[in-house]
Amino acid sequence: MKDEISGLGISQAALGAWLEDHVGGFADLRAVEKFGAGQSNPTYRLEAGSGTYVLRSKPPGKLLKSAHLVERDFRVMAALAGTDVPVPEVFALAADEASPTGRAFFVMEHLEGRIFWDPVLPELEVGGRRAYYDEMARVLAALHSVDVEAAGLGDYGKPGNYFARQTERWAGQYRASVEVPSAEFERIAAWLAERMPEDDGQVALVHGDYRLDNMMFAPHGARVIGLLDWELSTLGHPLADLAYQCFQWRLPHGGHMRGLAGKDRAALGLPTEEEYVAAYVAARGAEGVGDWTFYLVFSGFRLAAILQGVAARAKAGNASDPKGAMYGQLVPLLEGMIVGMLD
Repeated sequence: MKDEISGLGISQAALGAWLEDHVGGFADLRAVEKFGAGQSNPTYRLEAGSGTYVLRSKPPGKLLKSAHLVERDFRVMAALAGTDVPVPEVFALAADEASPTGRAFFVMEHLEGRIFWDPVLPELEVGGRRAYYDEMARVLAALHSVDVEAAGLGDYGKPGNYFARQTERWAGQYRASVEVPSAEFERIAAWLAERMPEDDGQVALVHGDYRLDNMMFAPHGARVIGLLDWELSTLGHPLADLAYQCFQWRLPHGGHMRGLAGKDRAALGLPTEEEYVAAYVAARGAEGVGDWTFYLVFSGFRLAAILQGVAARAKAGNASDPKGAMYGQLVPLLEGMIVGMLD
């Protein structure tokens, strides 16, 4: 196709025509630029006479079942409009069967703010860093306090034990991404099955990928203006989000990982893991975190499956970022770390 936009399979003229038909007030598409960061779904900045927008699409090629569901991304952000959870405004969704590109995408508001990629927050003065962690804990507590029925999300997830279902799901995703599953991964999966907690009845909207670089802060000050990347969201157990974020901070700080392992948090002006968890628990009015080791192991197991999927897409040539291949090299290191946590 003449003048086809790289990765979208549609010309700028054709995309502009669709946008003018489906996004209220949209006019005069002038430029389309792909954001370089991100591994899951290709995302583009749209410059138009009517303003700046963001388009987020499924990637090209064969996709794993239940992966890259930008439709969920769109639905949940639309449902959260007007709640205490900051999200960009969403304008239009093109479902797979109606999309001019042949795969689903949606268009949303472009936010002006800051994204931080390093949990040390080196861009900030030491004395100002803790406020950003307090804000992350506050937003997470607000998310888990959303009345899902009132938000129209009562059917957004399946009933029953969230961790049992998720363990089965991510084990399947991992196994579909490799020729032979590693012995370490299978050992972790067996440990989770044996340690599986009873369903305690807690159900909340969970983000699924709650981390520092999936939120945008205001240009000045420690205020989140947009929590992004919702395609892994569902109804589930709130401690899954909390443990997932804390597990990432247990990773090394260096190479291709941006964790906090080995860092002197006090000297850096950051809360300890215990302090961060306590801030979340207090903000949400929760009772505690129960079997914290289980939740952390589960989070690492899930992260390993996600990274293996990214590596598989890169090998197949349909990852949003071709650098995704390097994540396959991190999976064995991650699995070894998790095995060391088992008791």
